[in-house]
Amino acid sequence: MKVASLVGLGALLAAVSMSTAFAQSARPYDPSAPLTRAQVKADLADWRAAGYDPLDWIDYPENAQRAGRIVAARRAQQMGGSMGQ
Repeated sequence: MKVASLVGLGALLAAVSMSTAFAQSARPYDPSAPLTRAQVKADLADWRAAGYDPLDWIDYPENAQRAGRIVAARRAQQMGGSMGQ
């Protein structure tokens, strides 16, 4: 009887640990979630490093789109994925 209760307890602990591991990794990325000030500053720094200049209003759409593609490609490379066009 003691062995059966230990096996049951082990199975229960394994199930709980597996469910918490899946619950933490199953959260999808939510782009509409609010960002912190540090995240916004880091995002702007990434865009500026990619060549975006917020004061360049003459070339605005192309400048922003080009920098957005560069930032997206860098982030995809950091995540280990490939970005196809």
